Amino acid sequence: MKTKRNVYLKMKSLEEARQILFDHFPGTGTMAVESVSPPDAVGRVLAEPVVAAVSSPNFHAAAMDGVAVIAEETFGASESRPKELAVGTQAIFLNTGHVMPEGTDAVIMIEKIQTVGDDRIRIEAPAFPWQHVRKMGEDIVATELLYPRGHTVTPYCVGALISGGVYRVPVRKRPKVLIIPTGSELVDWRTTPPENLKPGQVLETNAYVLEKMIDACGGETLRHERVMDDLDMIRQTVADAVAGDVDMVMTIGGSSAGSEDYALPVLQNLGRLLVHGVTIMPGKPVILGDIQEKPFFGIPGYPVSAIIAVEQFVQPLIKHMLGVADHPRKTVAVVPTRKIASRLGVEEFLRVKLGQVGDHIVATPLPRGAGMITSLTEADGIIRIPSQAEGIKDSDPVQAELLKPLPAIRNTIVIVGSHDNTLDVLADQLRAGDGALTLSSSHVGSMGGLMAVKRGVCHLAGAHLLDTETGGYNLSYVKRYLPDTPVRLVNLVMRDQGLIIPKGNPKGIEGIEDLGREDIVFMNRQGGSGTRILLDYRLGQIGLSPEQINGYTSEEFTHMNVAVAVLSGTADAGLGIYAAAKALNLDFIPVVTEQYDLVIPELFFESANIRILLETINTTAFKARVEALGGYSTAKTGTVIVP
Repeated sequence: MKTKRNVYLKMKSLEEARQILFDHFPGTGTMAVESVSPPDAVGRVLAEPVVAAVSSPNFHAAAMDGVAVIAEETFGASESRPKELAVGTQAIFLNTGHVMPEGTDAVIMIEKIQTVGDDRIRIEAPAFPWQHVRKMGEDIVATELLYPRGHTVTPYCVGALISGGVYRVPVRKRPKVLIIPTGSELVDWRTTPPENLKPGQVLETNAYVLEKMIDACGGETLRHERVMDDLDMIRQTVADAVAGDVDMVMTIGGSSAGSEDYALPVLQNLGRLLVHGVTIMPGKPVILGDIQEKPFFGIPGYPVSAIIAVEQFVQPLIKHMLGVADHPRKTVAVVPTRKIASRLGVEEFLRVKLGQVGDHIVATPLPRGAGMITSLTEADGIIRIPSQAEGIKDSDPVQAELLKPLPAIRNTIVIVGSHDNTLDVLADQLRAGDGALTLSSSHVGSMGGLMAVKRGVCHLAGAHLLDTETGGYNLSYVKRYLPDTPVRLVNLVMRDQGLIIPKGNPKGIEGIEDLGREDIVFMNRQGGSGTRILLDYRLGQIGLSPEQINGYTSEEFTHMNVAVAVLSGTADAGLGIYAAAKALNLDFIPVVTEQYDLVIPELFFESANIRILLETINTTAFKARVEALGGYSTAKTGTVIVP
């Protein structure tokens, strides 16, 4: 087989693509039937209605410990005119669950009777018919419908099925999906220690993620071993799969428009193409096809693209084959923390962090790369930006699909502003102390944090803004930019800022003045960050202009990303905190010890969640973990400043 570069010429919208898929595979609930035990039926879909074989209970049973009586014989009893009953004939002792003696129709609780000798009891209140009795069929009546076809069996159903005498349950067979990961760059995590990874090698994770997604929606998964980027090998693997005992086949990787993307030519050789390319982002390169009347999916290799493609096409089709409804996620109105641009012509699935601030749930966008799996693991929701929109405004409420329950979102502390490694420690310590409380941090720089406080879209901001005239931190900026927003500043840490450089300092960098050298490539922080303000201040002090620095316009949003740029060789130096250099075993040239504060509006300062946060940063456990990172001092941690 020969192949050529694929080009997207007939992309479909999400709605069009799904309609094409479902029109081509129209069968609803077409899977074969098998019989399983009630415990094994949990999570399975009933293929037929299930009716009870016996009643439950199948006899009249005592619901309390006491005596069984004929209710009519107790009428007239009162405190002033108690009645006595003969034990064994008029009153029969029994325990909860025992069969009611024939002819009796009520139970008097043991606490309500008085013994009179060995063979009589006294009562001071009458019983009414069927008092404290579980009548035959109270729960289930023989021949009644327990569950209709199409019902998904839950753990609660197991007891009802067995109690109703149903020992075998007719369920639809789970659609069997074969997953074939492709790509010569893939390596097996089970046999490749992390330290042995070589440049260009990628740990294969997609197959495991998609396997669990398919299992969760009612499918059954088979995982094929990795197949190299060889057209004939992939074609033969898919052909063998379709000929076997599977209901659909999915390849991962190679679905795009590259010259070595083989999913499309394999499909065209073996079957029929339905759709190649859908106007969604991530997930655009997905392929939908038919091989011998079995669905074929060419899933993109980037993790987020793969997940969204499976969510939007594979999972709905599996549910369709099982005959169960594909219910959409719950949505909630949210206010974005900032303006968000988007591409016209593409429906974007934007991953966001959520938290309730005042009366609103606010949404902070996460990184948008299709290869960033953490943008989903950290996400609380997804905003779907329509293809006809160029983005969303920061003031307009939009709907977000929920990935987490609302109570968890309402119990989230939202911090926006400067990045610092201690925020991860703080988030973990909060969970250790109060498992229900979470910290959501968004890194937009110190000035971005102050603007978020001003707009009321966060509970607090992280800032380390140097006043170049006084040498102090944050106060002058708070007074200038938040004149109408009462806040308090709480010191989180004092930290060392400096130049992060490769281990061994191969280019002999001695200080910021060396950033002007032609052989030095620098990685900068974004405009508005405290680190950027510090750099510009120091450049002014030594008379070095930004234009003289190779890489001044290259920006990252966190200290760790700057450190990674140095570690990878993208940059020879970057300004950041010592803890980031230490974490990646890089060298560090100190420049300044600076003050990192939390800016907290007084509106939230006395709230329960902020009180827990402040208590946490003052604990010995938190301070010890921070000191262990290196480059930090907690001598002033917890100090409160009122501007």
